[in-house]
Amino acid sequence: MEESKKGVQSYTCNEYREEMILLGLQRQLAATDLSPEKKEGLLKEIARVEMQMGLD
Repeated sequence: MEESKKGVQSYTCNEYREEMILLGLQRQLAATDLSPEKKEGLLKEIARVEMQMGLD
């Protein structure tokens, strides 16, 4: 018997990779010893990744 895959989206390796990149950037941002420049750079990179993922 074949199951219908209607409405089921496949989860790709690239999507997983983007999520892990975003998670890593967010963990770096949580560090307490960040310089303002590093924090700004991380926020910009997070925004870029989120936009690429369609989360903006």
